[in-house]
Amino acid sequence: MLKSVVTAAAAAILPALALAQPAPAPRPAITGISHVTLFADDLAKSQQFYQGLLGWDQVPSGPASSGVRFYANHSQYVALLSPPSPGLANRLDSVTFSTADAEAMRKYLGSVGVMVPDNITVEADGSRSFVVHDPEGNKVGFSQQGNHTPAEPASASQSLSSHIIHAGYVVHDRTVMDHFYKDLLGFHLYWQGGNPPERVNWVMMQVPNGTDWIEYMLMLPADPSRVELGTANHFSPGVVSVAELQQKLEARGWKFSSDRSPQTLGVDGKMQIGLRDPDGTRVEFMEFAPVKEPCCSPYTGTQPGPFANW
Repeated sequence: MLKSVVTAAAAAILPALALAQPAPAPRPAITGISHVTLFADDLAKSQQFYQGLLGWDQVPSGPASSGVRFYANHSQYVALLSPPSPGLANRLDSVTFSTADAEAMRKYLGSVGVMVPDNITVEADGSRSFVVHDPEGNKVGFSQQGNHTPAEPASASQSLSSHIIHAGYVVHDRTVMDHFYKDLLGFHLYWQGGNPPERVNWVMMQVPNGTDWIEYMLMLPADPSRVELGTANHFSPGVVSVAELQQKLEARGWKFSSDRSPQTLGVDGKMQIGLRDPDGTRVEFMEFAPVKEPCCSPYTGTQPGPFANW
């Protein structure tokens, strides 16, 4: 009799304990890619590529030094750092996403079991940011835009692209990465496919409150070379037309490595032209809209487009 009373009492208490568990903090909006941070061996050569060829605004101006930024628009940029050691094969430091509230995001991620820093970082431009690690140890940042963003430069019309639409990096275990990006951060599948079609090489996960995406680069060898890492760890400026892009590149003196057309049709149905920066990182210029039905799976999200303003 006593045992049944205790059991009944315990059964009554368990729901109350469940209700007493703290609920996760609200997750703020994630609106797109803020920036990609890369390692550069020769910052002067990188300056020629990002400012001279791509036409992106350099902040600060003058001779490039570690930490320099090249802005595609007022809120998206590529940052370059000097590598921590010579001969570093992996040129990707981190990918950072834009969020409506960095401190709320830090609290949210902490509430769902992600290790977060004790405080956010406030930068000179007023932006607020922090960095965590994904399940495979890659650095992933979140940044809230400050009140002192760069004004539109006089050279904005020279920019080859005003929108970084996606970034990608090496992924080994899709399941654990889906838990991070899909379950915790609210990203959704935008497209997936491969070559051959029955194999999934690429998984595009779109941000929950925008059109940018992160791309899982699957199927790399266990010990990839620097060239293979430079191909997988990449970012993509969006363009309306790669044919027009090719004309602009050639007018600026860019020489393609083959006599064949550099314009290629991806299995995702979008036209693209791939460049390499001086350190071998792939810069995958991609048209915003597909020109044919994609292989392997349909698109399940809104297609990106040019930014309305710089």
